[in-house]
Amino acid sequence: MSLRKKLSGLFKATAQERDDIAYMITVQCERCGEIIQSRVNLSDDLSANCDEDGNVTNYFCRKVLIGKERCFWPMEVLLTFDAHRRLTGREITGGHFIGG
Repeated sequence: MSLRKKLSGLFKATAQERDDIAYMITVQCERCGEIIQSRVNLSDDLSANCDEDGNVTNYFCRKVLIGKERCFWPMEVLLTFDAHRRLTGREITGGHFIGG
């Protein structure tokens, strides 16, 4: 095995590691019906809410998703997570969630 292949293997996440740091959402546009999937990286995409002492109480993520095939109607998604980054709530305008 070449040195380059060995080094690149060090930086690749396994499927299990990718699942642990991501939350997948699937939405459908209320206007045209286009289905869009998006990935929320639980390490990078979340914003923290803190209490008065600076301790994280929960997290949130806001995404605006726009299709590419039909109408370009924006769908705003707001996800909330607890302090352990587990989903606690979700809202959408301009579409609806599929699954989950």
